[in-house]
Amino acid sequence: MSNKRLIIIGGVAGGASAAARARRLSEDCEIIMFERGPHVSFANCGLPYFVGGEIAEQDSLLVQTPDSLKARFNLDVRINTEVIRIDSKARRIQVRELETGRECEEAYDALILSTGASPLRPPIPGIEHSNHFVVRNIPDVERIMVWSKDCQRCRAVVVGGGYIGLEMTEQLRHRGFDVTVVEASTQVMTPFDPEMAAWLQAELKSNGVALHLNDPVVAFEPPSAQEPARASIVVLKSGQRLPADSVILGLGVKPEIGLAKDAGLEIGKLGGVRVDEHLQTSDPHIWAVGDAIEVRDGVTGQWALIPLAGPANRQGRIAADNILGRPSKYQQTWGTAILRLFKLTAGCTGANEKTLLRATIPFQAIHLHPGSHAGYYPGAEPIALKILFAPDTGKLLGAQAIGHDGVDKRIDVLATALKAGMTVHDLTELELAYAPPYGSAKDPVNLAGMAAQNVRDGYVALAQWNEVASLDPNTTLLLDVRRPDERAHGFIPGSINIPLDELRQRLNELPRDRQIIAYCQSGQRSYNAARILSQHGFRVRNLTGSYRTWKNAQPP
Repeated sequence: MSNKRLIIIGGVAGGASAAARARRLSEDCEIIMFERGPHVSFANCGLPYFVGGEIAEQDSLLVQTPDSLKARFNLDVRINTEVIRIDSKARRIQVRELETGRECEEAYDALILSTGASPLRPPIPGIEHSNHFVVRNIPDVERIMVWSKDCQRCRAVVVGGGYIGLEMTEQLRHRGFDVTVVEASTQVMTPFDPEMAAWLQAELKSNGVALHLNDPVVAFEPPSAQEPARASIVVLKSGQRLPADSVILGLGVKPEIGLAKDAGLEIGKLGGVRVDEHLQTSDPHIWAVGDAIEVRDGVTGQWALIPLAGPANRQGRIAADNILGRPSKYQQTWGTAILRLFKLTAGCTGANEKTLLRATIPFQAIHLHPGSHAGYYPGAEPIALKILFAPDTGKLLGAQAIGHDGVDKRIDVLATALKAGMTVHDLTELELAYAPPYGSAKDPVNLAGMAAQNVRDGYVALAQWNEVASLDPNTTLLLDVRRPDERAHGFIPGSINIPLDELRQRLNELPRDRQIIAYCQSGQRSYNAARILSQHGFRVRNLTGSYRTWKNAQPP
């Protein structure tokens, strides 16, 4: 259809990517893009950093404008114009110019829906207040900037501990605001498992952020003379009342499917537009991309909603390919994502334990705390690294990493390995760049593969951090193999201490009628201890991640 008419509803990642790709494939195709907002292509992932001042100029958020898209790609871009109806039988859309109210119809040969997702606003009493903000587009952050311009010692309550909530928390703290995070779940950042999210929770508290977990908001009440606030009193289920000069709603998003549903397109059980591997909807003339669609999870194979910019960009490209005669397939989404929170970086890819349990997929988990680069080179920082893999095949299922340095490149390597279907054995053989300022001869990714390989090869059995609380001291002994000076800074209650270097000489102090769980600071020395003990006839398991993982996961 190189000389036919393509209409794209919605810009930003998916829509703008589709339009640009379509033009590169065809100079003859007429391409019209409708965007109901004032900006057609902007960096929505940069919005929190504009609020915090790290991005100084609003224009820096504008990736393209209607004029630049016209000049470079010969696109007909109509902003502040809302598509209000799709007549799929007649292949026409009805549009309304928001500034004038004028309506008209436009015909199409092919249509791409890139309507995105909208912030969740649950029916909590009082939620619709002028000083309650969402963070979806540039007008949203403009309103936040206007509100906060003259606010002194403002109190912001961030409702929701996901990506947007924590990014906004960081930026508001940078501006000197008192910030409280309220999360209905038992942890922030649900893509991470709880013992990993605990690192983020500790980082929030160490930066002066008040944190309320497992305590949902039940109402937003008007302030009073006794409880003054510029916005509202945030009332929690526990009864706590939090005066807020502003409320940031970061409760997640839901696909915008109104147009698709009214057009009779198939909607999946999760509430997203259902597409095939070519991103074609149930209508042969309509494709859909971005946050509005359901995708196949790369690990479980199940339908999922994964609203990320990277997949949306690729989907836009693939939809344009298919429309213009270049057959392309969108395979799956692995949910690779990363977050900066003050001095920490947290990245994840693939499935977490919760996802695998729901999908009844067997898995084994290992924790380790390797250095970000060679330990002898100044500035090395530990990385909390978690790997999930299939016990029978060793296939990588997911990874999570949190630390001060080097997290991003390890998660990218692991995401690539996951996409390639690699096993933990393959991780041991990856040849990764090494120089002392950047890594180690055995990179953390290699070490993760080696640790998992030892489990699969039967050289060590593991115990998990959450097993410790339920251990029976009559049948199990906890053995701390750290030095006494390390133990003096904290230990697991009920454990005994025999330093690793003394272990062979003190084997007679250990019971042979009980299982031994060995631990050290991060798991390496206790692995060595487990190898010694198993070869001397003891029943032993290594506490994966050891004291550092166990301690971090304990309630404050």
